[in-house]
Amino acid sequence: MRDRSQFSWMNLMRGALAVCALGLGHLQAQPVVTDFKAGQTSGEYAFTSHTTQTFPDLVKSGASGDAVNIVGHLFLPKGDGKVPMVLLMHGSGGIYSAMLDFWPKLLNAEGIGVFALDRFSPRGVTSTAEDQSLVPFAADVTDAFAALRLLASHPRVDANHIAIMGFSRGGIAAWRAAVERIIAAQQMPDRLRFAAHIMMYSGGCSGGFRLIVKPGVFSKAPQLWVHGDADDYCPIGAVRDYSQRIGAAGTPVEFVTLPGAYHKFDQDDQRHINLPKVTRTLDDCPLELDIDTLITYDHSTGQRLTGPAYQKALKECGALGASVQGDKAARKKAGEATVAFLHKVFGM
Repeated sequence: MRDRSQFSWMNLMRGALAVCALGLGHLQAQPVVTDFKAGQTSGEYAFTSHTTQTFPDLVKSGASGDAVNIVGHLFLPKGDGKVPMVLLMHGSGGIYSAMLDFWPKLLNAEGIGVFALDRFSPRGVTSTAEDQSLVPFAADVTDAFAALRLLASHPRVDANHIAIMGFSRGGIAAWRAAVERIIAAQQMPDRLRFAAHIMMYSGGCSGGFRLIVKPGVFSKAPQLWVHGDADDYCPIGAVRDYSQRIGAAGTPVEFVTLPGAYHKFDQDDQRHINLPKVTRTLDDCPLELDIDTLITYDHSTGQRLTGPAYQKALKECGALGASVQGDKAARKKAGEATVAFLHKVFGM
């Protein structure tokens, strides 16, 4: 997975064709809201975000991109009192059934609301699995903070207890949303930020996405990482290493290993599905970005990488082919770990 700076002409054409295929009526079906002050009930709502193009734009105060109305599926527990919330961020395959069924049902039963984002369909994209440049990774984080602003305006939502939970590519957005420099650049009202960060089979834990971890880079908001040890898309070794380094730098971190679980273990489909055309980042890719200078280094040698040297190293970090497989037992264990973590974080 690569954080490319802009769309190519061909990608724009693909997006336009996808919009036509989806139908404008579908994209305009949800009511567009600017806030949730009216106490909106459970349902689908469109709201404005921006397609931020690059990581440097993401850490630049006031930077944005083209405006777009993305869609959120709001699931509120029964009752009329204030509730904590979890924002769900999908991966490269787009929104899927577990985000609209398993996770909302599980969390609503615990008195926790859910806001599941569909960030691809409104942009005319079905999947980015074979071409991650169709939607910039930086836009994922912008979408997350736009959703946070919206949720905090709801009279039933406890604005101090909103967590973000990301799956695969969405996991990159979930841990990036914990980076202090990124948080500051969003210029959130009333020091609003996520109370906790949950990464399910998260991507971006090796290669050009990964940041050099040092004290002060990540917020003190607790983190939960859940990963299968059979994952060949985002190998567990790099993910575990990254989470441990974040913890050593001062952030409370928990890591849950799911024995035998593959990537996307929470999906309903229990078949083992090979994806020969997807790009995975190799477990031992040494690239890391310094958040303060935005310069990439080779972690193993300390060498600064720019220009052709960076492009060569990035190319050597990638390989084609991975697999996914749903696993009901692993999903159940992941759900239990998530509930226990949120109860602790939210003081429930």
